Amino acid sequence: MNKLCIFIGMTVLGWVGWWIGSMVGIMTAFVLSGIGSVLGVYVGWRINRDYLG
Repeated sequence: MNKLCIFIGMTVLGWVGWWIGSMVGIMTAFVLSGIGSVLGVYVGWRINRDYLG
């Protein structure tokens, strides 16, 4: 379940970062997507630990 939560969090927040960054430019989208993905790993891990674990 942990890997699934991390995957979903990484995918969703990476997409949100890309969507926000694409309004500025391709490099901004790339950087914000990476930041969003890292944040998604943390959020997914915390959701699994606090609510599902």
